[in-house]
Amino acid sequence: MTREYSVQEALKLAIKGEKDSMDFYRKAALVTRNERAQKVFDLLANEEVGHLKAFFDHYKGGEFGSVADYMAQPPDTKNPTYVALMKAVNEETPEQQALELALREEKSCIDQYTVLARDLIDPLVRSIFEQVIKETEKHLAMIEEEYRHVMTMVHESDQDIYVRE
Repeated sequence: MTREYSVQEALKLAIKGEKDSMDFYRKAALVTRNERAQKVFDLLANEEVGHLKAFFDHYKGGEFGSVADYMAQPPDTKNPTYVALMKAVNEETPEQQALELALREEKSCIDQYTVLARDLIDPLVRSIFEQVIKETEKHLAMIEEEYRHVMTMVHESDQDIYVRE
């Protein structure tokens, strides 16, 4: 059973999701020792800022304050993906763990935004969601590529098992 979201409800969910993703990628960049993975996480964090701003431009609620103030707020430390990243920091290979979390996060965003876009009536806001879905699919491909790079110790024939879980 699906739920029909109002434009403002969908935007509010998207703003929160993009902020959580931005915080995750910023923290992942800080804890990752692999320089190439750090650059990927930094790039993804900056792209999430762009998504957040695109959604924020159409949101009419005031509980977030200004976009700059909202982005400056500390991360939601109860967000499950963020919690998992903090656990991964103590692992032998934090970049592997962070990339696996990022893969799940991006897939989840694609699924969530696809549902939200499908139920939106406003064509402008629907087109924003559809554009962000396309960009998120590119993020997913970038993360998969970096994951394969980090997992160089895994035989190429086994990489799809890890990347496509």
